[in-house]
Amino acid sequence: MKTNPLVAKAFAILVIVCLLMFALWRIGDLASERQQRFREAELSVEQSQAGRQALLGPVLYSRCVEEWDAVSGEGKDRTVTTGRREFTLSAIPRQLDVQAKVMMEPRYRGLFKINTYAAKASLKAQWAPLASLRPQAEHAGGRLSCQAPVLMVSVSDARGIRLARVQVASDNLPVVAGTGHASNPRGFHAVLPEAMRQSDQPLHAEVNLELVGTSDFAMAPVADDTRVQLEANWPHPSFGGRFLPVTRDVRAEGFNATWLVSSLATTAPLDFARGASLGAGETAEGKGIESFNVSFIYPVNPYSLSDRAIKYGPLFIALTFVAVGMVEVMRRLRVHPIQYLLVGCALSIFFLLLLSLSEHLPFALSYGLASAACVGLLTFYGAHLLRGWRAGALFGAGVAGLYGALYALLQMEQTALVIGSVLLFVVLAAVMALTRRIDWYGLLRAPVPSA
Repeated sequence: MKTNPLVAKAFAILVIVCLLMFALWRIGDLASERQQRFREAELSVEQSQAGRQALLGPVLYSRCVEEWDAVSGEGKDRTVTTGRREFTLSAIPRQLDVQAKVMMEPRYRGLFKINTYAAKASLKAQWAPLASLRPQAEHAGGRLSCQAPVLMVSVSDARGIRLARVQVASDNLPVVAGTGHASNPRGFHAVLPEAMRQSDQPLHAEVNLELVGTSDFAMAPVADDTRVQLEANWPHPSFGGRFLPVTRDVRAEGFNATWLVSSLATTAPLDFARGASLGAGETAEGKGIESFNVSFIYPVNPYSLSDRAIKYGPLFIALTFVAVGMVEVMRRLRVHPIQYLLVGCALSIFFLLLLSLSEHLPFALSYGLASAACVGLLTFYGAHLLRGWRAGALFGAGVAGLYGALYALLQMEQTALVIGSVLLFVVLAAVMALTRRIDWYGLLRAPVPSA
């Protein structure tokens, strides 16, 4: 039984489409691999300098001991033992005012640019008089003794501390590495003079800090009232965490943001009191201290955009093959499956060009260069494929329209689905309208024209 040439050709085109899908899948794998290498480069910078930073404090704590005599038995069997209880007394600020300025300091690992930053922050805190924070004995006859109060500031990565100064009551106190706190040991602390324990005046402290980090900066609002003003020279902030800023001003040269958080609205003070850790650390109760943060993101990630573009590759190939097939049927031309394969390869290599160029150039420019190269090639080839420069120019214009539509889809992430659906409907309607008078049974019976 002799196979109809059109059926054999349709099968050959189906095989070609499968081969092209495999090529697109491999290009997609390459985009994922490059994105993974970018993450590895970011991790390398974090390991060499400092990672994502979270800030807690300043807060006060003091280690205390209670001892008491416990009597058991009577008469000659009467014994006296000494009981002992160790605990930590902590005090959060009534008010905390943070003024911070962030300057971006990009680092490079090969082709990859990593966003790091240097932050200068002034933290002004006020506490109730320390004399009112004396602990109470839990046992009859208990004898209490407490060490001098310690002012501590905790960060998630202490390697990022460039400078730290602590000023209390106009006195500059010596700063010591580490906080001495069991749950949040990274940071620094300063021991308050013993005389401040007996003062009946509110305690005021100012901490000046220079801190470097990567990609993200967070703050834990552990005071009764926390106010944070942050200024940065990065125009693409992403605000996250448990609280959004009450005001923000994002401009081309940077942004300003202000957070106002009351202890009535956050569990951060209670989280700190129960021993939760800063940042993403897990505790016995399953979560860390509540915080808010800002991420210094790239608005155009070339790898994620390239990956999204590659997902439209099968649609590109299908629409182009449909267009060529319609011209072949309506103009009674013969297009060899190898020519279909070459056209599909030109469409596929666009995504590889886009991925490679976007690592060196802005994404929009990379997209323009890659699409212009492929449109030019397909216009030239289409003129010979469709036997006429006019037909080739129309073919190239159609491909250029596809690239333009894809770029619009990439830029309009929120409406990509509806726009793509409408475009597909329009294309289907056009195909149905143009082929409505074709006798497909007659076409299958008709002899194949000679080349």
